[in-house]
Amino acid sequence: MSAIAISNYNSSRFILTGFPGLEVDYLWLSIPFSSIYAMIFLGNSLVLHVIRTEPSLHEPMFYFLAMLALTDLCMGLSTMYTVLGILWGIIQEINLDACIAQSYFIHGLSFMESSVLLAMAFDRYIAICHPLRYSSILTNDKIMKIGVTIFCRSTLLIPPVIIRLKFLNYCHPHILSHSFCLHQDLIRMACSDIRFNSIYGLALVISNLLLDAVLILVSYVMILHAVLAIASQEERIKSLQTCVSHICAVSVFYIPIIGLTMVHRFGKHLSPLVHVFMGNIYILFPPLMNPIIYSIKTQQIRRRVQRLFYLKEMC
Repeated sequence: MSAIAISNYNSSRFILTGFPGLEVDYLWLSIPFSSIYAMIFLGNSLVLHVIRTEPSLHEPMFYFLAMLALTDLCMGLSTMYTVLGILWGIIQEINLDACIAQSYFIHGLSFMESSVLLAMAFDRYIAICHPLRYSSILTNDKIMKIGVTIFCRSTLLIPPVIIRLKFLNYCHPHILSHSFCLHQDLIRMACSDIRFNSIYGLALVISNLLLDAVLILVSYVMILHAVLAIASQEERIKSLQTCVSHICAVSVFYIPIIGLTMVHRFGKHLSPLVHVFMGNIYILFPPLMNPIIYSIKTQQIRRRVQRLFYLKEMC
């Protein structure tokens, strides 16, 4: 092995993978990606502004929506520097400390979004199955406790596996699979014992993403059972319509995760470009789509946004 290669393997810097084969088109690619990040920032900020300034939206459902919008906003910001930095030609590498920090935020925010979606499913379950007790169950105090629990669950369980990345020996080529850092990417390059990271990481995924998905599914089975017991068809449709936005949000979160997992597991023969695009969809699709979904499907949000833009036009 050459001295240059050895130096590269032992370096604490990692090469970010942009879009293989499209290097000459980076300037053009930067336009849609910059637009996507701008839409993520503006869309989620608008949802937060509307919920904060409209007293009629100070209800449990919209408090959870604000948590989702804040999580999506942070997810977009966590990858913006490296993704746009590559396309604009500003950066090509990232040091180990920055890479570990970015992976912490990406995985933590992913777990946080999953937890918020579960809390929103619980909110829909209470609203439909126990409507008379809704306000007494989901008090402001309870919502605050749920928010603190989500934050602690998403931030305090990850450090053991993330901190250990700092002490691994990385002897394989320092080339990341994406335009950002993921835990599984870093341990793939390590030649130290990674059993703890592998087992603990799998346990985190099972106890967070998988468990949340199962509980969300169970909540909707119970919601469907309660809705089918309603005599009036009109009331059935009305009850189910209140869940449409949440079902869409759950879909745009879990479908990219499943797609990325399938590509990593069974798509070894696929072009690296497919892996890169799937990774970007996993990171960017939920933060981009959630504000659009809730602005279109939630009547209260839609009316408040329309009124906001109408007032600006009048001014």
